[in-house]
Amino acid sequence: MTVGRPDAFYLPPEAFAAPFALTGGEAHHCVRVLRKRPGEVVRAFDGLGREGLFTIMDVARDRVELEVLSVTEAPRPECRLHLAAGFSRSARRDFFLEKSVELGAAGIVFWQAEHSQGRMPAVPKEAWTATLVAAAKQCGAARLPALSVVPGGAAGLAALGSGFDRRYLLWEAPGLSRRLALADVAVPGNALFVLGPEGGLTDAEAETCVSAGFAALSLGDRVLRWETAGLAVLALALAAGGGSALCPT
Repeated sequence: MTVGRPDAFYLPPEAFAAPFALTGGEAHHCVRVLRKRPGEVVRAFDGLGREGLFTIMDVARDRVELEVLSVTEAPRPECRLHLAAGFSRSARRDFFLEKSVELGAAGIVFWQAEHSQGRMPAVPKEAWTATLVAAAKQCGAARLPALSVVPGGAAGLAALGSGFDRRYLLWEAPGLSRRLALADVAVPGNALFVLGPEGGLTDAEAETCVSAGFAALSLGDRVLRWETAGLAVLALALAAGGGSALCPT
C-alpha cells in the first residue's frame, strides 16, 4: 500500500514553537477545506528550514492544536542563488515565484528598472509570500526564498551586489561572448543574478552593474523572457547538483 505525503501547513518562524498551533488562514484551510480531524498527521514548516510531523490534537474554527512527533532542519544549501528581477507588471510573476521555490532559489529581489511596467511597491506584497508558501507545500520544500525589493534602480543593485560572493548580469547584448556555465552556478556561497524587466536593460543600467563588478553573461542567441532567463539559471544549478540543493563535489 502506498502512503502519500501528509498535507503541509506553514507556521511562520515566530510561531514554530510550543505550543504548536495553526491559526488564521492555515487553520481554516486545515479544518474547512481539507476537513482534518484529531488524530491525523500533518507536516508543518517555517520557511527557514525547520519542519516536522505533528498529530492534530484539537480543532476549532480559527485554531488547530498540534502535538510534535518529530522536528528536523533541512541543511543550508552550499550554493545559494539569488535572482534580482527587473519589476514587471506581468501575469507571469506568480509563475516565476512558484517555479523559483521548486527549483531552489535562495532569494528573490525585485528592482525598479528604466523599462519596468508599473511602479514597484515599497515592500514585498503579502500575495507574493502566499505564492511562495503554496509552492513549498506542493513540492515539499522546507525553505522559502528570501523575498525583498531594492530601491534606487541599477545603483541600488550595485550597492546590493557588494554583499554577495559572486554577482552576474544576464544581458542580451549582441556580441557578448561569455555564456552562463556550470562553474557560474556550482560554486559554494551566495551568488546574485540580475535580470532585466520585460523591456530589457538599458545600456546605462548594464554599465552601472558591470562597473560595480557584475560579470556580464549571455544565455545564448535567443532573447528569453525575464522569467525564463531566471528559471534557466536555477534549472542549471539543480542539474549541477544532481537534483540536490547542495553543490556537486
